[in-house]
Amino acid sequence: MASPLHGTATTRPALPPDTRGPHSRRLGRVAVVATFGGLLFGYDTGVINGALEPMESYFGLTAFTEGLVTSTLLLGAALGAAVGGRLSDHQGRRRNILLLAGLFFVGALGCVLAPSLAVLVPARFVLGLAVGGASVTVPVYLAEISPSERRGGLVTRNEVMIVTGQFAAFVVNAVIGNVWGEDEDVWRYMLAVAALPAVALFVGMLRMPESPRWLVAEGRDAEALAVLEQVRSAERAEAELAEVHALAEEEQEAHVGGWSDLGTRWVRRVLFTAIGLAVFQQLTGINSIMYYGTQLLQEAGFSADGALIANTANGAFSLAGVLVGLRLINRVDRRKMLLFGFAGTTTAHLLVGVCSTVLPAGAVRAYVVLVLVVAFVFVMQGTIGPLVWLMLAEIFPLKLRGFGLGIAVFLLWITNFLVGLSFPQLVAGIGISSTFFVFAALGIAALVFIKTSVPETRGRSLEELEAQFRRDYS
Repeated sequence: MASPLHGTATTRPALPPDTRGPHSRRLGRVAVVATFGGLLFGYDTGVINGALEPMESYFGLTAFTEGLVTSTLLLGAALGAAVGGRLSDHQGRRRNILLLAGLFFVGALGCVLAPSLAVLVPARFVLGLAVGGASVTVPVYLAEISPSERRGGLVTRNEVMIVTGQFAAFVVNAVIGNVWGEDEDVWRYMLAVAALPAVALFVGMLRMPESPRWLVAEGRDAEALAVLEQVRSAERAEAELAEVHALAEEEQEAHVGGWSDLGTRWVRRVLFTAIGLAVFQQLTGINSIMYYGTQLLQEAGFSADGALIANTANGAFSLAGVLVGLRLINRVDRRKMLLFGFAGTTTAHLLVGVCSTVLPAGAVRAYVVLVLVVAFVFVMQGTIGPLVWLMLAEIFPLKLRGFGLGIAVFLLWITNFLVGLSFPQLVAGIGISSTFFVFAALGIAALVFIKTSVPETRGRSLEELEAQFRRDYS
């Protein structure tokens, strides 16, 4: 989930070109193995979508405990994101990913074997620690091991793998639910599948190199050069070691900002803007669909098995939206894409609310709601989802990026937790229609916020953005 740090405008000698060769294939294998962390992130957040309905029968879940089982993972993710970056700085990116693979496996095993909520809820929290840790460690590892020419494409593979993991969870749920749906332990089978990519991630990372930038920061230049020689041409590896030194110095500078800087008005304004983007991204309710889509479709009129199958459309269009968004993200102004995205998601919320009110129960209402929800997911994942992560990385000056991004991402996860916890209670208390009208009202507030408070960042250097904030808010 987290985007890599962007470089500054510092001028450096041009590096030799990133020529193709055996090292390119090695780099590709590194990226595939590391992004299993993103796949696990997506699967573990998406699998609950189909597992909740049989869990409800097995554990006798109420609206509150249903939200608790779902959102405990998100609370763990907030803590995992807050601690994961510091752990990877301390012990290395590769070792941290190995630790996270172990947490993914232990958390999945705990969920599968849970005899009661007293075991299931802590196991979900452990999974959350792994999800949050992966959200900050995997993109940084990819960014630091990639050549600058390929960094954007390799890092965005993690975003694609997260959505692929959610789609895979929906498909697995549909298959298992329709084959073994009568078994009271069917939810255990759904959750057990997550153990497989956890094992693959652990075994794969045992053969992967450490981040060269982290090795340089630890004073292990010879090892850093050896890693670069695995994933670069020999000429490029020698030249790039000097740049890794410079990047490590910038990374050190990126961690010097802190609470004392909030005494400056323009710094507070930057942080306010970043927090607003992070919070409003989650207040679209996207993860209500990712976590409760099957239950929502049953409420709309699908059967239990039919809802599991129909919900795979959310995963498919989520993946399609991300792929479209990644093609547009560097061609269209950020603000325009955000405004379009929130206008589209808000319209979808309004239409879901209206259709749930005026259409009689039956197949027509069920399929209309499905089409609207799929349209919402596509627009959200093609615009707001990737854009917010990108802008959070762009908006902070280098000195404040580590500090500010940490606060914004922590609050993003907390908002995700609160939405996940409250959604089933809102639906139980005020119904589907009113719940989506609430999301629509929040979408209107987001549009006002973007129009009045969010600057355009595309094509502008960090220094230009900082100068604008200083000029407008000093």
